[in-house]
Amino acid sequence: MSQIEGTVDNPKRALREQDRSMPDKENRAIFAVNAQRRKLKEQVFYYLIFLATLSALFVLVYLIGSIFSDGWPYLNWDFLTNFPSRFPAKAGFKSAIYGTAWLGCLTLFFSVLFGVGSAVYLQELSAKGRLSSGIELSIATLAGVPSIIYGMLGLGIFVRFLALGRSVLAGALTLSLLILPVIIIASREALKSVPDSIRMGAFALGATRWQTVRDHVLPAAIPGIATGVILAMARSIGEAAPLILLGALTYIAFVPESVFDSFTAMPIQIFNWASRPQAQFHDLAAAGIIVLLGFLLICNSAAIILRSRWRAK
Repeated sequence: MSQIEGTVDNPKRALREQDRSMPDKENRAIFAVNAQRRKLKEQVFYYLIFLATLSALFVLVYLIGSIFSDGWPYLNWDFLTNFPSRFPAKAGFKSAIYGTAWLGCLTLFFSVLFGVGSAVYLQELSAKGRLSSGIELSIATLAGVPSIIYGMLGLGIFVRFLALGRSVLAGALTLSLLILPVIIIASREALKSVPDSIRMGAFALGATRWQTVRDHVLPAAIPGIATGVILAMARSIGEAAPLILLGALTYIAFVPESVFDSFTAMPIQIFNWASRPQAQFHDLAAAGIIVLLGFLLICNSAAIILRSRWRAK
């Protein structure tokens, strides 16, 4: 009886194994067609992105080339050391350079102090709850607010309410508000990227939470924090709308000597020259753009070098 069952079962089992081993030609054909379509779509998408990148690079190179061709003849030592003038041949960029340097240093101080401190508190020290979730949502929302809104806020709080006037300090505080959300978000992401094993190891050795953050977590997150600070500062230095709303002067024949002095900045001076009808002032604006690009390049290069050294440590 067992021999008969074996003879009956073996052909069925063999047929099932044969069906499994034999490829389904129809399914393979369908899969081949789908694979060809996916490859075609992938190639089309790749070439579209490549053309979009080339177009953006072409426009960028054209703009930079036109700026250098117009402004390079006016870029000399007198342009960097003279104050603005109503005569294009005597006009300079000195007060704008000094004003931007004042604004950049003060903005860097306030934004790093409050931005990194807020990020450390929210990520490492605060209790998770509705309050912290509401603060995080507010910060993410403020990161997308237009810069002119921050100019109105600075005008109402720093210029009028705190009576700081149209000073360097009021401008720096306004620009600090502008870039604080970006620095907080970037700093929190950098702190999140630090492995929890570092925290657990510090706790196991008896360190307090603040000692763990100060001596272990924060040094490990400095490269990421520096990247966010670099991007935020590059945005703040090139902003003109908040400073125009604050009332930054477009013609200053002196250099600020304290944080309470009036000021101008490179974007303000460039905007002033570009809005004039004379073609020579437009060329001066192009020269000012070259100086501003060089200033940004120097600051970003120094920050990148410092970040690389911290990362190596």
